[in-house]
Formats: sequence, C-alpha cells, structure tokens
Amino acid sequence: MDNIEGILIDLDGTLYHGRHRIPGADVLIKGLRDAEIPFLFVTNNSSRTPESVAEHLRGMGIEAKAEEVCTSSLAAARYISEESPGATVAILGEEGLHQACMDAGLTPVSEAPQYVVQGIDRSFTYNSLAQASRWIMEGAVSVLTNPDLMLPSDDGVMPGAGTIGAAIEAASGVAPIVIGKPERHLMTYATSLLNINPKNAIVVGDNMRTDIAAGAGAGCRTVLVLTGLTTEENLEHYKTVTGITPDYICADLTELMALLGL
Repeated sequence: MDNIEGILIDLDGTLYHGRHRIPGADVLIKGLRDAEIPFLFVTNNSSRTPESVAEHLRGMGIEAKAEEVCTSSLAAARYISEESPGATVAILGEEGLHQACMDAGLTPVSEAPQYVVQGIDRSFTYNSLAQASRWIMEGAVSVLTNPDLMLPSDDGVMPGAGTIGAAIEAASGVAPIVIGKPERHLMTYATSLLNINPKNAIVVGDNMRTDIAAGAGAGCRTVLVLTGLTTEENLEHYKTVTGITPDYICADLTELMALLGL
C-alpha cells in the first residue's frame, strides 16, 4: 500500500471485544506510532468523551490519547456548528454528546431549539419523545449521532441511539440527518481532523454495514479485518447486502500490520 496519509481505526470488533483486547491490537498501535503514521480511533459511540474512550483503551493495554479519539458526538456537534455557528440545541444524550456540543460553541436550551441532536440516552422517557417530536414538527432540524439499533453490553444487547431515533422519526414524521457510520460524515470529519485527503486515508474495521460502508462512502480506501462481526462465512452475504467490496481483507491484525508494512 502506498500514499497512506492516515489510518481511521474502528474500535469494538477491531481492537477489542467489550473489555477484552483483540490479539495484536496493542502491537498495531505501537507500530503506527513507531512508523509515524497518523491515525485516529473512530467510533459511533456517542455516550463517552474522548478521554473516557482513551481511558478504556489504556485499561486494555492499548496506548491512546484523548486527541486521537473521534466520536459520532464530536462529528455531530461539528456538523451543527458549521451549519449554524452558536446554534441552540436540545440535547438528548449522555456526557459525550453534551461535552461535544459545549466544546463546539453550541447553546443548549430546553425550549424552541434550532436543532434536536440525539444519541444514546439511557434516561430517555415518553416525555422526551413527545418534546423532541414536537420541536422537530415545529421546524427544528433533527440530527442523529449514529443509527446503531442495538449495542453490546455486559448484560447482553441493549437498544442503541438508532432505536431511540426511530421512535422520534416515527412520532415526528421527519427523518434525521445521520452523522455516524454507515453515513460518510464521521469519516469525512475524521480526515479533516488529520488534514488529509480522504483518498489517502485507510479505514480499518470489522463491520461491512458500518465501517466499510462509511469508508467507501467518504472516498477512503477500506480494509476489512475478520476479527469481529464479519467472518469468512458471512462475508459474501454482506458484500451482497451492502453492494460493497473492501479494498483489502485481512484475517487478523497480524495480517493488517504486514499489509501496512509495520
């Protein structure tokens, strides 16, 4: 591979499963540092702050800094601030989304917002649904951090931001602007943070529907690693479903490092 200006790396399923590091993840990140190849950890997770994500990685022995983390909350807040600097926003989400909106200079309000921005929100209620749908029907722009319907947890799967978003869309009759994977906005934002041309960025991930689809949509090259959701057995199925073929496929992170020349 040549003309690599930066690597955009998925997390869950690519570098770890829950709290368990995938073999070679720590070596991969050290190799990128040693080779001075810029990279970002890119995640749909909207609940955590960049520092919290970095702390989670460090807890598994993967060296990480907050400034190396790019979340769907950061990308959503940046999208809104670029469209309407200082806009008023109703935030349905957790710490990561609230912090991202504040850092982007947006103004949180509880009445008549210009935007309703929504991520995972484990305190979501019927009243939240009623208010959000009413604001959107009155003209507020609906922004969804990521469309994940279900999320893994220690107790099994749980509803994700996309499930809440589906309820708001059904109630309001308005489809949201989706920022996270599989849409391109998150990847485009990540490449802008690295100040690189998307065509010279490599997106690495385990999920054909999200990571690879988002990378391809943003004009990046894609590397599928068979360390998580996509396997040799279901790969052809996902190719058919997405209509996308990864530029490269690696069985594990050791093969990825060889591909990158690390």
